[in-house]
Amino acid sequence: MGSVRSAYNVGNTKRSVFEALLAARKEYGGRKVAIHDADDRKLTYDEIIRAAFALGSALKKGTQRGEAVGVMLPTGAGAVIAFFALSAFGRTPAMLNFTAGARNIKAALSAGRVKRIVTAHAFIEKGELQPLVDELRSSAEFIYLEDVRSSLGVGDKAAGAIGPSAPWAFAAPARPEDPAVILFTSGTEGDPKGVVLTHQNIVANVHQILAHVPVALTPNDVLFNPLPIFHCFGLTAGALLPLLTGMKSVLYPTPLHVKIIPSRVESTGSTILFATDTFLNQYIRACQGDELGKLRFAVCGAERVRDETRQLVRRRFNVELLEGYGATEAAPVIAVNQPGLNRAGTVGRMLPGMEVRFEPVPGISDGGRMFVRGPNVMAGYLMTDRPGELQALSDGWHDTGDIVSMDADGYLTIRGRLKRFAKIGGEMVSLAVVENCASTLWRDHEHAAAVLPDKRKGEQIVLLTTNPKAERQELQRWAQDHGVNELSLPRKLYVVPSIPVLGTGKMDIGAVQKLAAVMASASDEVVPAVSEP
Repeated sequence: MGSVRSAYNVGNTKRSVFEALLAARKEYGGRKVAIHDADDRKLTYDEIIRAAFALGSALKKGTQRGEAVGVMLPTGAGAVIAFFALSAFGRTPAMLNFTAGARNIKAALSAGRVKRIVTAHAFIEKGELQPLVDELRSSAEFIYLEDVRSSLGVGDKAAGAIGPSAPWAFAAPARPEDPAVILFTSGTEGDPKGVVLTHQNIVANVHQILAHVPVALTPNDVLFNPLPIFHCFGLTAGALLPLLTGMKSVLYPTPLHVKIIPSRVESTGSTILFATDTFLNQYIRACQGDELGKLRFAVCGAERVRDETRQLVRRRFNVELLEGYGATEAAPVIAVNQPGLNRAGTVGRMLPGMEVRFEPVPGISDGGRMFVRGPNVMAGYLMTDRPGELQALSDGWHDTGDIVSMDADGYLTIRGRLKRFAKIGGEMVSLAVVENCASTLWRDHEHAAAVLPDKRKGEQIVLLTTNPKAERQELQRWAQDHGVNELSLPRKLYVVPSIPVLGTGKMDIGAVQKLAAVMASASDEVVPAVSEP
């Protein structure tokens, strides 16, 4: 289907992330508050950099330049400082998903050859994670921030005091092509893969976002980020983007505090909110007043935005909702809608500097399998079968695994992941369409579609729903009234207490599939006896 390329000037993207932080401090002033933490602690650029130098000087002991060091911390100042502390001294932060379970974390440690994990006693205690730590002790050594701070030596303190004024006397400059961070996929379909992003990948993505929405982001903005820092959306867009562009970043340790976050957005004077569709919908419903009314806009990524969420935020607060699309492998932003150029149902247009091509998929006429290439696309993967060995991309192209269409104006519409299509009667049916139908009809509930085997049709679609009154006949009537293909209707509906989600807020597809199989098996309906509708 051809290739599309946008003009993009790389500019100052060929630098390390730490160099970009120093440049931001110089441009916006060392005394400017850059981070507002959940405990109401406010840190300036100078304070962040001093802390990074002191902590980095201590953490470098016992490690080698280029070595991956695990970071297992919630979104907050501590995590950001630990990230820059490792980066400043040539170590590679490996961000660990503490909600992934011991098995997946051990696989991640193996893939990245991670021998040390930076965490905090307070976090482990509050998060009740001691059993997890006990399981991981045989795989890695734990370094606690409280212990490091209490044992800082003269040299470490000197690095913190003098480093900001003479950074390269202490820090170890990294090349733009060096690894800047390792992030890990969820591992729902096997062992997690380590995604290696270079310094240029991250800095380029920040500049691409700025070039894409030049008037939407200003140093006067306050960005509220409750997303986990072990997820690329939470790290690059939620933490590094504001730091490197002069915005204040309000960090919150978990997106799960649905009743607290809206008032926190209001009290901190936040003007931009980053979230997933699932969490934003919950935040809106938890609002008692005008808590989100001062937002200039909200940005949703990581999962499809439902029409119901878009209408809800517009109706309650008249806030523009921008849907975007990305992948960890692209640092992560690939496309996003722009204020004033916001086309509902799409994820906007590609960021400048990116190439895209589409490969045809049998059975799908509207869209193709999307491949992307650009300065923000990763160096490669780390896998458990070849620990520590970078498996680079072929010619720089990343296979997103998504079926995507592009209109004449360049707007992208995500039809669904190739793995989230069912083949029924020779046709490919998107599970996202099934979920969207249910979400539109039953707006106040959550829904997830899954694929199960069918002896006659090969595959069948079932729907998990939290709506206790959901009936297939009602969904069938709605589909007929709205011209939806009957093949997009689920064969069976199963009522569940909740839809499984990952720590990132995205639907846990693997868990949904397993739950659907269990529900069907318990009902003896893996192969339903009813006739095909």
